[in-house]
Amino acid sequence: MKNRSSDLHNAKQNKKDDFYTQLTDIEKELKYYKNELAGSTIYCNCDDPKISNFFDYFSYNFESLKLKKLITTCYKNKQVDLFSTEKSNSAVFLEYNGDKNKNKNKIPDPEEIDVQELEGDGDFRSQESISFLKESDIVVTNPPFSLFREFIQQLIDYEKKFIVIGSINAITYKETFRLIKAKKMWLGASIHSGDREFGVPNDYPLNASGSRVDEHGNKFISVKGVRWWTNIDYRERHEDLVLFKKFNTNEYPKYDNYDAIEVKKTKEIPYDYDGVMGVPITFLDYYNPDQFEVLGMSASAGYDESIVGIPFLGEKDARPLIDGKNTYARIFIRNK
Repeated sequence: MKNRSSDLHNAKQNKKDDFYTQLTDIEKELKYYKNELAGSTIYCNCDDPKISNFFDYFSYNFESLKLKKLITTCYKNKQVDLFSTEKSNSAVFLEYNGDKNKNKNKIPDPEEIDVQELEGDGDFRSQESISFLKESDIVVTNPPFSLFREFIQQLIDYEKKFIVIGSINAITYKETFRLIKAKKMWLGASIHSGDREFGVPNDYPLNASGSRVDEHGNKFISVKGVRWWTNIDYRERHEDLVLFKKFNTNEYPKYDNYDAIEVKKTKEIPYDYDGVMGVPITFLDYYNPDQFEVLGMSASAGYDESIVGIPFLGEKDARPLIDGKNTYARIFIRNK
């Protein structure tokens, strides 16, 4: 492996060709897990160090967070090398063990960062990346949304703690929902609504209204329905949702094909109803496991007993129907 730590700072000045999470979003979420992070080896396994705000956050806060080690790996850049303008067939990994220079400036200087080439392409599924995963305690990154199912399953298989960002639509994936129902993962603390901004490649077409270019020419787009996902508990997750609505049959109709009532908005969950309720998937933004029981979910026409979780009374369409009309994906819950 070839050591190339001296090129790190130059590379980070040439930000290009990747999506990246904003530092402010990382800061807002990670503050809830400081006790858990202390003494841990952090692994950012879908990370491009030349633009990584994850690397910046953890390296510049290494001492204050009391971290043990920081490891980052990234998928190889097929166009240009991460640390020069030359083409390369190699990805890299970085290791940082904290401030070690005599000045004790607590800043990650280039000579303190071990930057080396990987033999492979840096894919999170590669044996090299898995070896780093085994060494780590907590994974924190922005994984490819298209590989979210596989990425999360790998973390579960290796029994790793994680704080990762992804789409709220992952709730409707059967693989993900099984983990939610089993209380093996849940939504993070800081994002409950609104768009989030991500950096994009220089050649990315800005056709959408939710896009901008800053004064340095960096491009950004706004992405809807983004959430943090984790399996690390935090205090705010156990705060009760204040319920103020009383049940009545006019406002809460029953589904045609399930013995459950329709609740259109999470804030309208009736406090005095003991039966099964169907709520929007955004209910999980406010889900307190001490207050509610998650029974199942219906998100598609195909009936799956292990996912739906309650008896199906229909014949064909397993989506929750009212007067024959689909009410979209619903999570089935019950007041505890």
